[in-house]
Amino acid sequence: MDSSQNQINPVFAPFQVVGQILLAFFEKAGRLFMFIGKSLYHSIVPPFFPAQLWRQLVDIGYYSLPVVGLTALFTGMVLALQSYTGFTRFNAESAIAGVVVLSITRELAPVLAGLMVAGRVGAAIAAEIGTMRVTEQIDALTTLSVNPFKYLIAPRLIAATLTLPLLVFIGDIIGVYGGYVVSIYNLGFSPGGYLSQTWDTVQTMDIVSGLIKAGAFGFIVAMMGCYHGFNSGRGAQGVGAATTNAVVSSSILILVFNYILTQVFFS
Repeated sequence: MDSSQNQINPVFAPFQVVGQILLAFFEKAGRLFMFIGKSLYHSIVPPFFPAQLWRQLVDIGYYSLPVVGLTALFTGMVLALQSYTGFTRFNAESAIAGVVVLSITRELAPVLAGLMVAGRVGAAIAAEIGTMRVTEQIDALTTLSVNPFKYLIAPRLIAATLTLPLLVFIGDIIGVYGGYVVSIYNLGFSPGGYLSQTWDTVQTMDIVSGLIKAGAFGFIVAMMGCYHGFNSGRGAQGVGAATTNAVVSSSILILVFNYILTQVFFS
C-alpha cells in the first residue's frame, strides 16, 4: 500500500489530536477507577493487617497533629483580626465570634487540614510505595502470596479516612480558641459575650459537615498517594514525579470536592 494513503489529511489533523487526548484521558480515568474499586474491595474484605493499620494510624494521625494544630491556631487568630478590621466599618463587631466559628468548622479547618496532610502524608505515601515499586518489593510481596492491596493500600486508606476527621475536630477547637485569644486579649471583647455568641451561632450540622468533608479528604489524600506510588515510573525520576503528582492531584481534588460537598450540605 502506498505510504501516501496512510497520511492524515491536514484538515482532520486537529481532530486526531483531540481524539488522542480524549482516549488517553479515558484510559487513565478507567485505570484510576479500577484501582479505587480494588482498593475499596480489599479494605472491607478480610484478611486484614492490624499491625500495619496501627502503624498508619500513628503516622497519619498522631504525627500530623502538630501541623494541623498550628495551622488551625493561626488561621483562627488571623480570621479574628481580619473580621474585626472589616466589621468595624459597619459597626458589626458582635458578629466576629459567629464568623470565626462558622468559617473554621465549615470550611477552613477541613480544607486546610486536608491540604496540610496532602503535603505531608500524601507525598510520603507516594514516595514510600513508589520506592517499593522501583526496588521490586511489591513484586516480592506478590511472590510471597501477600496481596499488596491488603498489605500496603488498605491500611493507609482506612487510617487516613478515620484519622482526618479527628484531626479536624481538634483543629476546630484550636482554631476557635485562637480567635477567642485574639478577640479577648487583643481586641478587648468580653469573654462571656464572645463565648455566648459562639454557642448561639454554631449548630451541629456545621460541625458534622466539616467532619464528613474531612473523611472524604482523607480518603482522597491516601488514594492519590497510593495510586501514584503504585504506578510509579522506574528510577528516582519516576518516584519524584509520582510524589509531585500525588500532592497536586490531592490538592486539586480536595478543592473540587469541597465545593461539591458544600453544595450538597448547604444548598
